[in-house]
Amino acid sequence: QVRLVESGGGLVQAGGSLRLSCAASGRTFSNYAISWFRRAPGKERELVAAINWSGGNTDYVDSVKGRFTISRDNAKNTVYLQMNSLKPEDTAVYYCAGSSTYYRPTSLRMYDVWGQGTQVTVSS
Repeated sequence: QVRLVESGGGLVQAGGSLRLSCAASGRTFSNYAISWFRRAPGKERELVAAINWSGGNTDYVDSVKGRFTISRDNAKNTVYLQMNSLKPEDTAVYYCAGSSTYYRPTSLRMYDVWGQGTQVTVSS
């Protein structure tokens, strides 16, 4: 079973950048498609970006297109979310989640494993 641990969150001013990491334990990391979700206060969990098993396919929610980039390094068992031009509305807890069966499922139940989350706060 793969375990996921997020890191890289913090406090940043609007317009700044952060890079989140989702580090996985286990030898089968490359078998998992990975998605980044976020949950802002008072809002539902939102799928932000996704990357398939090889890294050849990526998808983004419209609100982050052109600002966020998802990538993976299977040799390092890590998926990254580079976040540029951050806005106050990007403030949320960010989670990575893995699915060994589906790419970018929107149903939370289709994910096999979740990280604990990392807080991102963007000040205006």
